Amino acid sequence: MRDLRVSLVQGDTRWHDPAGNRDYYAGLVAPLAGQTDLVLLPETFTSGFSNEALASAETMDGPTVAWLREQAARLGAVVTGSVQVREGEGVYNRMLWATPEGGLRWYDKRHLFRMAREHERYAAGRDAITVELAGWRIRPLVCYDLRFPVFIRNRFEAGRFDYDLLLFVANWPAARRHAWRTLLRARAIENLAYVAGVNRVGTDGNGFAYSGDSAALDFLGMDLADLDDQAQVRTVVLSAEALAGHRERFPAQLDADRFTLLD
Repeated sequence: MRDLRVSLVQGDTRWHDPAGNRDYYAGLVAPLAGQTDLVLLPETFTSGFSNEALASAETMDGPTVAWLREQAARLGAVVTGSVQVREGEGVYNRMLWATPEGGLRWYDKRHLFRMAREHERYAAGRDAITVELAGWRIRPLVCYDLRFPVFIRNRFEAGRFDYDLLLFVANWPAARRHAWRTLLRARAIENLAYVAGVNRVGTDGNGFAYSGDSAALDFLGMDLADLDDQAQVRTVVLSAEALAGHRERFPAQLDADRFTLLD
Protein backbone atom coordinates (compact mmCIF):
# COMPACT_ATOMS: atom_id res chain seq x y z
CA MET A 1 0.00 0.00 0.00
CA ARG A 2 1.02 3.56 -0.69
CA ASP A 3 -0.71 6.72 0.47
CA LEU A 4 -4.02 7.23 -1.30
CA ARG A 5 -5.48 10.52 -2.59
CA VAL A 6 -9.28 10.62 -2.28
CA SER A 7 -11.44 13.45 -3.65
CA LEU A 8 -14.87 14.19 -2.18
CA VAL A 9 -17.17 15.79 -4.75
CA GLN A 10 -20.09 17.39 -2.92
CA GLY A 11 -22.51 18.82 -5.46
CA ASP A 12 -26.01 20.26 -5.85
CA THR A 13 -27.50 17.55 -8.06
CA ARG A 14 -30.04 18.74 -10.63
CA TRP A 15 -33.47 17.10 -10.38
CA HIS A 16 -34.21 14.54 -13.13
CA ASP A 17 -31.56 15.96 -15.47
CA PRO A 18 -28.97 13.27 -16.32
CA ALA A 19 -27.30 15.18 -19.15
CA GLY A 20 -27.16 18.38 -17.09
CA ASN A 21 -25.72 16.52 -14.13
CA ARG A 22 -23.06 14.87 -16.23
CA ASP A 23 -21.98 18.29 -17.48
CA TYR A 24 -22.16 19.77 -13.97
CA TYR A 25 -20.09 17.08 -12.30
CA ALA A 26 -17.62 17.00 -15.20
CA GLY A 27 -16.94 20.66 -14.47
CA LEU A 28 -16.42 20.01 -10.77
CA VAL A 29 -13.95 17.18 -11.29
CA ALA A 30 -12.02 18.63 -14.25
CA PRO A 31 -9.29 20.26 -12.07
CA LEU A 32 -8.55 16.86 -10.48
CA ALA A 33 -6.81 15.46 -13.57
CA GLY A 34 -3.55 13.91 -12.44
CA GLN A 35 -4.11 15.13 -8.88
CA THR A 36 -6.01 12.25 -7.27
CA ASP A 37 -6.46 8.49 -7.20
CA LEU A 38 -10.15 8.19 -6.37
CA VAL A 39 -13.09 10.51 -7.12
CA LEU A 40 -16.24 10.03 -5.05
CA LEU A 41 -19.57 11.37 -6.40
CA PRO A 42 -22.90 11.39 -4.51
CA GLU A 43 -25.68 8.80 -4.62
CA THR A 44 -27.95 9.00 -7.70
CA PHE A 45 -25.84 11.86 -9.02
CA THR A 46 -27.62 11.96 -12.39
CA SER A 47 -31.15 12.48 -11.03
CA GLY A 48 -31.36 13.02 -7.30
CA PHE A 49 -32.98 10.44 -5.00
CA SER A 50 -36.28 9.95 -6.77
CA ASN A 51 -38.65 7.03 -7.17
CA GLU A 52 -40.03 8.75 -10.27
CA ALA A 53 -36.64 8.47 -11.97
CA LEU A 54 -37.15 4.73 -12.45
CA ALA A 55 -38.91 5.31 -15.75
CA SER A 56 -35.76 6.85 -17.22
CA ALA A 57 -33.25 4.45 -15.63
CA GLU A 58 -30.38 3.67 -17.97
CA THR A 59 -28.88 0.32 -18.82
CA MET A 60 -25.21 -0.56 -18.50
CA ASP A 61 -24.89 0.41 -22.17
CA GLY A 62 -26.26 3.88 -21.47
CA PRO A 63 -24.56 7.29 -21.53
CA THR A 64 -23.72 7.52 -17.82
CA VAL A 65 -21.60 4.36 -17.73
CA ALA A 66 -19.78 5.62 -20.83
CA TRP A 67 -19.36 9.03 -19.16
CA LEU A 68 -17.87 7.50 -16.01
CA ARG A 69 -15.35 5.56 -18.08
CA GLU A 70 -14.43 8.71 -20.00
CA GLN A 71 -13.97 10.69 -16.80
CA ALA A 72 -11.82 7.99 -15.23
CA ALA A 73 -9.56 7.87 -18.28
CA ARG A 74 -9.29 11.66 -18.50
CA LEU A 75 -8.58 12.14 -14.79
CA GLY A 76 -6.26 9.15 -14.47
CA ALA A 77 -8.26 8.08 -11.41
CA VAL A 78 -11.05 5.78 -10.36
CA VAL A 79 -14.46 7.51 -10.47
CA THR A 80 -17.36 6.14 -8.44
CA GLY A 81 -20.93 7.12 -7.57
CA SER A 82 -24.41 5.62 -7.80
CA VAL A 83 -27.10 5.82 -10.49
CA GLN A 84 -30.36 4.05 -11.31
CA VAL A 85 -29.61 1.12 -13.60
CA ARG A 86 -32.23 -1.10 -15.24
CA GLU A 87 -31.38 -4.78 -15.51
CA GLY A 88 -34.06 -7.19 -16.63
CA GLU A 89 -37.31 -6.36 -14.86
CA GLY A 90 -35.66 -4.48 -12.00
CA VAL A 91 -33.96 -1.16 -11.37
CA TYR A 92 -30.98 -1.08 -9.02
CA ASN A 93 -29.42 1.79 -7.10
CA ARG A 94 -26.02 0.82 -8.45
CA MET A 95 -22.68 2.21 -7.29
CA LEU A 96 -20.35 2.07 -10.27
CA TRP A 97 -16.55 1.83 -10.02
CA ALA A 98 -14.81 2.92 -13.23
CA THR A 99 -11.03 2.65 -13.55
CA PRO A 100 -8.69 4.65 -15.81
CA GLU A 101 -7.82 1.45 -17.66
CA GLY A 102 -11.45 0.91 -18.67
CA GLY A 103 -12.43 -1.58 -15.99
CA LEU A 104 -15.87 -1.47 -14.42
CA ARG A 105 -17.28 -3.04 -11.29
CA TRP A 106 -20.41 -2.29 -9.31
CA TYR A 107 -22.25 -2.74 -6.05
CA ASP A 108 -26.05 -2.81 -5.86
CA LYS A 109 -27.49 -1.13 -2.77
CA ARG A 110 -28.59 -3.86 -0.38
CA HIS A 111 -30.57 -1.89 2.21
CA LEU A 112 -33.41 -0.02 0.54
CA PHE A 113 -34.88 2.97 2.36
CA ARG A 114 -38.42 1.90 3.16
CA MET A 115 -39.37 5.27 4.65
CA ALA A 116 -39.25 6.59 1.07
CA ARG A 117 -40.71 3.33 -0.36
CA GLU A 118 -37.43 2.56 -2.11
CA HIS A 119 -37.92 -1.11 -1.20
CA GLU A 120 -41.20 -1.20 -3.16
CA ARG A 121 -39.78 0.20 -6.37
CA TYR A 122 -36.12 -0.80 -6.57
CA ALA A 123 -34.51 -4.22 -6.67
CA ALA A 124 -32.19 -4.98 -3.76
CA GLY A 125 -28.60 -6.07 -4.11
CA ARG A 126 -27.28 -8.92 -2.02
CA ASP A 127 -23.52 -9.10 -1.63
CA ALA A 128 -20.88 -6.57 -0.68
CA ILE A 129 -17.87 -6.24 -2.96
CA THR A 130 -14.25 -5.39 -2.30
CA VAL A 131 -12.23 -3.50 -4.89
CA GLU A 132 -8.51 -2.84 -4.86
CA LEU A 133 -6.62 0.35 -5.68
CA ALA A 134 -2.91 1.01 -5.12
CA GLY A 135 -2.75 -1.89 -2.66
CA TRP A 136 -5.79 -0.68 -0.69
CA ARG A 137 -8.82 -2.91 -0.18
CA ILE A 138 -11.95 -0.75 -0.47
CA ARG A 139 -15.62 -1.44 0.33
CA PRO A 140 -18.17 0.74 -1.55
CA LEU A 141 -21.63 1.19 0.02
CA VAL A 142 -24.71 3.37 -0.50
CA CYS A 143 -26.51 5.71 1.91
CA TYR A 144 -28.93 3.66 4.10
CA ASP A 145 -26.34 0.84 4.26
CA LEU A 146 -24.57 3.05 6.80
CA ARG A 147 -27.12 2.10 9.48
CA PHE A 148 -26.34 -1.65 9.35
CA PRO A 149 -23.03 -2.42 11.08
CA VAL A 150 -23.30 -6.21 10.85
CA PHE A 151 -23.30 -6.07 7.05
CA ILE A 152 -20.41 -3.62 7.14
CA ARG A 153 -18.31 -5.40 9.79
CA ASN A 154 -14.62 -5.54 8.87
CA ARG A 155 -13.66 -9.13 9.56
CA PHE A 156 -10.10 -10.27 10.10
CA GLU A 157 -9.35 -13.70 8.69
CA ALA A 158 -6.11 -15.42 7.72
CA GLY A 159 -4.19 -12.37 8.91
CA ARG A 160 -6.02 -9.95 6.63
CA PHE A 161 -8.77 -7.37 7.00
CA ASP A 162 -11.70 -7.33 4.60
CA TYR A 163 -10.95 -3.71 3.76
CA ASP A 164 -8.87 -0.64 4.61
CA LEU A 165 -11.28 2.06 3.41
CA LEU A 166 -15.07 2.31 3.56
CA LEU A 167 -16.87 4.49 1.00
CA PHE A 168 -20.41 5.83 1.35
CA VAL A 169 -22.31 7.82 -1.27
CA ALA A 170 -25.55 9.40 -0.13
CA ASN A 171 -28.55 11.67 -0.50
CA TRP A 172 -28.95 12.07 3.27
CA PRO A 173 -31.41 14.83 4.24
CA ALA A 174 -30.41 17.63 6.57
CA ALA A 175 -33.15 16.62 9.02
CA ARG A 176 -31.09 13.51 9.87
CA ARG A 177 -27.61 15.02 9.58
CA HIS A 178 -26.69 14.12 13.18
CA ALA A 179 -27.17 10.43 12.39
CA TRP A 180 -25.07 10.73 9.20
CA ARG A 181 -22.22 12.43 10.99
CA THR A 182 -22.32 10.11 14.00
CA LEU A 183 -22.57 6.83 12.10
CA LEU A 184 -19.73 7.67 9.71
CA ARG A 185 -17.45 8.15 12.70
CA ALA A 186 -18.70 5.02 14.43
CA ARG A 187 -18.06 2.88 11.34
CA ALA A 188 -14.46 4.15 11.18
CA ILE A 189 -13.72 3.48 14.85
CA GLU A 190 -15.29 0.02 15.10
CA ASN A 191 -13.79 -1.24 11.85
CA LEU A 192 -10.23 0.12 12.30
CA ALA A 193 -10.45 1.66 8.85
CA TYR A 194 -10.59 4.97 7.03
CA VAL A 195 -14.06 6.17 5.98
CA ALA A 196 -15.04 8.61 3.23
CA GLY A 197 -18.65 9.68 2.83
CA VAL A 198 -20.05 12.03 0.18
CA ASN A 199 -23.49 13.60 0.46
CA ARG A 200 -25.20 16.13 -1.80
CA VAL A 201 -26.24 19.71 -1.00
CA GLY A 202 -29.17 21.90 -2.01
CA THR A 203 -32.89 21.11 -2.16
CA ASP A 204 -34.34 18.36 -4.33
CA GLY A 205 -37.54 18.19 -6.34
CA ASN A 206 -39.42 16.71 -3.37
CA GLY A 207 -38.49 19.72 -1.24
CA PHE A 208 -35.94 17.90 0.93
CA ALA A 209 -32.91 19.95 1.97
CA TYR A 210 -29.41 18.46 2.15
CA SER A 211 -26.65 19.84 4.34
CA GLY A 212 -23.68 18.10 2.76
CA ASP A 213 -21.52 17.16 5.74
CA SER A 214 -19.34 15.02 3.50
CA ALA A 215 -16.32 13.78 5.42
CA ALA A 216 -13.10 11.82 5.35
CA LEU A 217 -12.23 10.20 8.67
CA ASP A 218 -9.28 8.30 10.00
CA PHE A 219 -9.42 5.00 11.91
CA LEU A 220 -10.04 6.90 15.16
CA GLY A 221 -13.03 8.71 13.69
CA MET A 222 -11.06 11.95 13.56
CA ASP A 223 -11.75 14.41 10.75
CA LEU A 224 -9.38 14.62 7.81
CA ALA A 225 -12.01 16.66 5.98
CA ASP A 226 -15.36 17.91 7.25
CA LEU A 227 -17.33 19.79 4.60
CA ASP A 228 -20.10 22.32 5.19
CA ASP A 229 -23.31 22.82 3.18
CA GLN A 230 -21.77 24.31 0.03
CA ALA A 231 -20.93 22.62 -3.26
CA GLN A 232 -17.21 21.93 -3.23
CA VAL A 233 -14.44 19.44 -3.95
CA ARG A 234 -11.91 18.41 -1.31
CA THR A 235 -8.96 16.04 -1.69
CA VAL A 236 -7.36 14.27 1.27
CA VAL A 237 -4.39 11.96 1.55
CA LEU A 238 -4.85 8.71 3.48
CA SER A 239 -1.68 7.44 5.15
CA ALA A 240 -1.03 3.72 4.74
CA GLU A 241 1.68 3.86 7.39
CA ALA A 242 -0.61 5.47 9.97
CA LEU A 243 -3.29 2.84 9.40
CA ALA A 244 -0.85 -0.04 9.76
CA GLY A 245 0.59 1.49 12.89
CA HIS A 246 -2.81 1.90 14.53
CA ARG A 247 -3.83 -1.68 13.77
CA GLU A 248 -0.58 -2.93 15.28
CA ARG A 249 -0.88 -0.80 18.43
CA PHE A 250 -4.60 -1.44 18.93
CA PRO A 251 -5.42 -4.91 17.55
CA ALA A 252 -9.09 -4.99 18.58
CA GLN A 253 -9.80 -7.27 15.64
CA LEU A 254 -8.22 -10.15 17.60
CA ASP A 255 -11.06 -9.95 20.13
CA ALA A 256 -13.91 -9.61 17.62
CA ASP A 257 -16.83 -12.04 17.53
CA ARG A 258 -16.94 -14.45 14.62
CA PHE A 259 -20.24 -14.76 12.77
CA THR A 260 -21.84 -15.71 9.47
CA LEU A 261 -24.22 -13.39 7.62
CA LEU A 262 -27.13 -15.60 6.55
CA ASP A 263 -28.99 -13.42 4.07
